[in-house]
Amino acid sequence: MRTKQVNLLITLVAVALFSFSCFCIYRITQTNNRLINCRNHILEFKENMLHLRNKTEKNSQEMMKVLNRIKYEITKRENLSGNLVAQKADILNKNETVSNTFEDLKFFFPHIRKEGRIYPDVIIGKGKTGVSFALGISTVNRGNYSYLKQTLTSVVSRMTLSEEKDSVVIVSVADSNEDYLHSVVKMITRKFKRQVRSGSLEVISIPAFLYSSMLNAKHLAEASQKLASWRIKQVLDFCILMLYAQPKAKYYLQLEDDIIAKEMYFTKITDFVGNISSNNWFFIEFSMLGFIGKLFRSEDLTHFVRFFLMFYKEKPIDWLLNDIFQVKVCDTGEDLGNCIKRKKQIRIRYKPSLFQHVGIHSSFPGKERYEKDVYY
Repeated sequence: MRTKQVNLLITLVAVALFSFSCFCIYRITQTNNRLINCRNHILEFKENMLHLRNKTEKNSQEMMKVLNRIKYEITKRENLSGNLVAQKADILNKNETVSNTFEDLKFFFPHIRKEGRIYPDVIIGKGKTGVSFALGISTVNRGNYSYLKQTLTSVVSRMTLSEEKDSVVIVSVADSNEDYLHSVVKMITRKFKRQVRSGSLEVISIPAFLYSSMLNAKHLAEASQKLASWRIKQVLDFCILMLYAQPKAKYYLQLEDDIIAKEMYFTKITDFVGNISSNNWFFIEFSMLGFIGKLFRSEDLTHFVRFFLMFYKEKPIDWLLNDIFQVKVCDTGEDLGNCIKRKKQIRIRYKPSLFQHVGIHSSFPGKERYEKDVYY
């Protein structure tokens, strides 16, 4: 009996130990599984954090690139703006006559007296100065017709490299149509890259506010009012271009946007000017047509401009050019023959002409011109 009790107790202890062992094994297994799961979660978390960090670093790098690009563009624009302002100030400070003359526009045109410093917008330019010749070309939108590319190609390609270095060609866009301004800039920057890079070719734009109330011709019949306004604006276009070009060069050559130049025209002009014995000339004509091919000493431009501005509503600019000689050279009651003789001494004509007018469609809408220089 006692032996049976002992065996039963041993069996119960064994069962209890086995159960406890199973429980322990279960708990250990469960704990290990949790540990494994926990480790897997930790590893997954680490991978996610690593991926997130890499993504953050990549985004940060991209962001830095964008920021650096923005900084570069801002700095570039600020430098460009600063350079243009510096150029304007430098140009005007070098020649106070020019500065005063631009300010004189306020005397002739009261509506711009409230404006600050009067000056064209420099679209393309490196402030080139100290050259012998400045060549001025004023251009406006002619609708479906344009001669500017042909004109510039003729003028620029027929210079030697040394002549190009000693000159600056200025294209003045005297048109409020921004699309036309953009088309001119696009054409010039593509076709004349070297000249733009060297500063030998510039593009300026005349602010529209300058013309605000100047173009009224109320005293005229309505049929001729548009034509009168066009002629008035043309005089003003030339005047502003002259004032801008004055401090850049010793001589100023007036051209138009629908002409072609002869081979070696620049060499011929340089040689002719250098060989003139008298220094009393007022201007030289290298074309007999209108205002084309007129060469002035830059120091005289202020006098011409002021005369033009006094009578800009009365006559076209080439007629005013004749009038200024009548005022300057001829005395009241003087014999006409003597007056004409003195005119020839200071108004010199070069033959044959070096420039030919090729435009048919005028800058005045709907008008056609077939004028040719017979001396070309």
